[in-house]
Amino acid sequence: MTALQIRPVTKEDHAAWLPLWQAYLKFYNTELPDAVTESSWQRFLDPSETTNAALAWKDGKAVGMVHYIYHRSNWSIENSCYLQDLLVVPEQRGTGLGRKLIEFVNTDAKAAGAGKVHWLTHETNATAIQLYERIAERPGFIQFRKAL
Repeated sequence: MTALQIRPVTKEDHAAWLPLWQAYLKFYNTELPDAVTESSWQRFLDPSETTNAALAWKDGKAVGMVHYIYHRSNWSIENSCYLQDLLVVPEQRGTGLGRKLIEFVNTDAKAAGAGKVHWLTHETNATAIQLYERIAERPGFIQFRKAL
């Protein structure tokens, strides 16, 4: 058995990443046009983009993914890091992999000079909320959005 490895995606990882991305979208009962998926993938590979992706590997198989985006903030001089998407395959849930993926982002964000990492989850995602409440503060803000 090989040790767990988390690393940024490379162009060779597309076939491993895509099923995880599709499982993530299915978990949230949503679909996106293929053009959006392809655009996101290309952004992950472009070093001039602020959006990033990493995969967790175990025994040669991708078992988790995380996407995160650096952005400016009017509340600090440092950039912030938005952890946008996080998925652990069902057979790896409860092993600490979700926490390790978040720690990977925290480490990368700190190295990039970001002042904070923040994220959202759906109010029905009780399992994720249990983890998040152990490792981060819950500031109490409510999200609103308007599609344009």
